Amino acid sequence: MTKRNQALADRQESERQQSLSTAAARQLTTTTKSPPQMQGITARWLLKLLPWVEVSGGVYRVNRRLSYALGDGTISFTEVGSSARVIPQELGELPILRGFEEVEVLEALADRFVQHEHAAGDLIVTAGQSAEQLFVIVRGKATKLRAGKYGDPIELAMLADGDHFGDRAVVEAEGTWDFTVKAVTACTVLALPRRAFQEVLTDSDALKEHLATLEERLRKPQDKDGQAAIAMAAGHKGEAELPTTFVNYERHPREYELSVAQTILNVHTRVADLFNGPMDQVKEQLRLTVEALRERQESELLNNPEFGLLHNVDHKQRIQTRGGPPTPDDMDELLTRRRKTQLFLAQPEAIAAFGRECSRRGVYSETVMVEGKPAQAWRGVPILPCNKIPISPSKTTSILALRFGAEHQGVIGLRPSSLPEQYEPGLNVRFMGITEKAILQYLVSAYYSVAILVPDALGLLDNVEISR
Repeated sequence: MTKRNQALADRQESERQQSLSTAAARQLTTTTKSPPQMQGITARWLLKLLPWVEVSGGVYRVNRRLSYALGDGTISFTEVGSSARVIPQELGELPILRGFEEVEVLEALADRFVQHEHAAGDLIVTAGQSAEQLFVIVRGKATKLRAGKYGDPIELAMLADGDHFGDRAVVEAEGTWDFTVKAVTACTVLALPRRAFQEVLTDSDALKEHLATLEERLRKPQDKDGQAAIAMAAGHKGEAELPTTFVNYERHPREYELSVAQTILNVHTRVADLFNGPMDQVKEQLRLTVEALRERQESELLNNPEFGLLHNVDHKQRIQTRGGPPTPDDMDELLTRRRKTQLFLAQPEAIAAFGRECSRRGVYSETVMVEGKPAQAWRGVPILPCNKIPISPSKTTSILALRFGAEHQGVIGLRPSSLPEQYEPGLNVRFMGITEKAILQYLVSAYYSVAILVPDALGLLDNVEISR
């Protein structure tokens, strides 16, 4: 429409109307505005409930009793088509190879794994048969069984991607399996025969020395948790000679260095000078920037490969679902792996999947109050949502169980005790100056980390299916 036609239409409308139009009246009014809104802000339950310990030197050291127990973990693979190969450095997750770093020897061992395919229901190993191979599960799920006292099968554990068994079979001659492993789904398995391991051992003095040191370590007295035993006497009478002892500590305890998430906020001086009312533009820009940094901070506490909770779960505290979706049985097993579990953390879809399983069984979960808000719970422990826990392309995720606080030897958050120009605890905003383009610059930094004081403070229910 041309300007002449628009003017004509406006004149005709003004001749018809009998009062001032709202469109014209708005030119003389003040509009009521909301503060800037932002999608992606979540409840951030982990940041709210995590007890924070202030770190004065930027590093937090976790001192523990000396442990002789061998570390354990899951193993990763490279896959080309249907063929899989163990990543050589990942063999260090095996108890017998923990701490061994000779890459050439690990490469030789990785090359000697043989791939096998098993259909659902196949027996991968059978109790009583000769144990001559180390097995690693690449894909699929298997159950570890043993005959009970009265002959009925007892389920010992569920095994899934990256799990392994039989590491002692390659170093101990004439052993037999004392359990059966049965494929629950189709499984791809890599096996290392004892003969192949011995071939590499014969040619490697470094590996021989490592295994000799390992055997010496395992012969030392230790308690049920693998810690150096504290000698003591009980139930004696008279003047019995009491044992002497001392409590030894780890010589190389783990240290957590504070991590950082940072960004530079730019605000043009013209905006800050002329368009700064009724709302402070710098304040609103900063508020939304801090919200985004806090979201990233929670994601890092869970997913950072170095210190994130999902990557630092002890293997003994990592369990598999029995059938796929999270059931009350799975949650009970996760709950009983530690004392004083205070929180379950899960994807909203995983919480919904657990609710469906409860409804299917005719079981109803409880509701508890957390920070004044109702939350779903199991056995009195709240199940809180967190969208930072990843969901795999195959629609599986994980559920975390946590015990909090230094007083309970649990999980603690770490942040600096004080910062220059501190804006919030653990976060500061520093003015960097004005550029030649008249842009105000602010450096916004959040410092944080998370520490697990003892292994059973954190547990994980893995391969949780949420699609059915």
